[in-house]
Amino acid sequence: MKTLKTISFLVFTILFIFGCETKSEQITNTEDYNKYLTLKDNKSLNFAHKEIDFWQKKFDDAPNQISYLSQLASNYNTLFEYTGDISNLYKTEELLTKSNEAYDYSRVSTIRSLARNYISQHRFKEALLLANKALAIGEGKKETQKLLFDVQMELGNYPEAVKNLNAIRDMNSFDYLIRLAKWNDHKGDLNTAITFMEKARDIAEKEDNKGLKIWSYSNLGDFYGHAGRIQESYNSFLKTLALDPNYSYALKGIAWIVFSKERNINEANRIIDAIALTHNTPDFYLLKSQIAQFKGDEINEIRNRNAYFSMMEKNNYGAMYNKYNALIYADDKKTASKALEIAKIEVEHRPTADSYDLLAWAYLNVGENKKALEIAQNHVVGKSFEPKVQYHLAMIYKSNNLALKAKPIKEELLSSLYELGPNFDKKVNQL
Repeated sequence: MKTLKTISFLVFTILFIFGCETKSEQITNTEDYNKYLTLKDNKSLNFAHKEIDFWQKKFDDAPNQISYLSQLASNYNTLFEYTGDISNLYKTEELLTKSNEAYDYSRVSTIRSLARNYISQHRFKEALLLANKALAIGEGKKETQKLLFDVQMELGNYPEAVKNLNAIRDMNSFDYLIRLAKWNDHKGDLNTAITFMEKARDIAEKEDNKGLKIWSYSNLGDFYGHAGRIQESYNSFLKTLALDPNYSYALKGIAWIVFSKERNINEANRIIDAIALTHNTPDFYLLKSQIAQFKGDEINEIRNRNAYFSMMEKNNYGAMYNKYNALIYADDKKTASKALEIAKIEVEHRPTADSYDLLAWAYLNVGENKKALEIAQNHVVGKSFEPKVQYHLAMIYKSNNLALKAKPIKEELLSSLYELGPNFDKKVNQL
């Protein structure tokens, strides 16, 4: 009888523990964000359309008023941000180019605006040329140095990036703090990065600057997620949406929590489908493909991946999705050579550790293990701390019979499974 009681007690205890664990896994609540999935109006988008009509009429009446072009460009950029429609990004470029040509590239603010447009298009070398042109003019030097930091980071010119970061040093400046956070994140010091981002958020709140609050909340949502602080990540995304109900990036962040943390496939798909109605970009198809893969639904995995490539063919996205394309192609031996071609272009355009990781990963998948190892050792090790990069590194070590080097990476990756996503559970455990 005593034994039966003991067994009953143990069973109850185990069920209680698992019951508590299951409950603690639930971070999200549909009541928190449902209202953002069914919005029929976007005030920011409506305002941008009205502004475009207003400034276009003014410009048509007075084509010599070049300043109207910048007003139009700003509002077309807003359309791009809210809809994801790439044609609006190119329209912004067209207007800014006209404006710069009219001013003979003498106005630094307009030059910087075009450089930022190039950054959005992943045309980083062209952005750098414009940033240096603005610096040579000299006006608004600190704003240009902020731009230079951003461009140099994208190009992997880290000593130059740090010089520009030090040149704008001001611990009471939102712009400085967010860049200091980015620098620490790049170095792999996520906790320090979060600390500086929180300081930037505090400034945004103190100044009650809506735009800066939205920016800091959404970025903290990302940072908290990378650090495994999922509840704080979720709360930050909700705070973003409370300020801007149409901010699709925050909804995508919530969709990732629902998928990666809670493993709720149907709900994750429901959120993504709702976002895609108003903000339609190729990456949503890839996320749906990932979810289908986790579900074991090969038909929808392939269907969504094909929809992604179909959208790529219908629209000219330039180099914006090169990384995604290379990773997809590398996963299939039949298309791995395509991944290698893209990776070589990326290294040429953007010689960062992440680009070299793509190159090393592509070489591994075409069977050139030693070449992959050489590239990884020279350009990746100790230079990027992204979980997917680390996973590639571990696989490269394993393929070159360096299992001892892969082991500590595996241990680190086990704590990064949320960021990697459910499809990496088995992959990491098999390292």
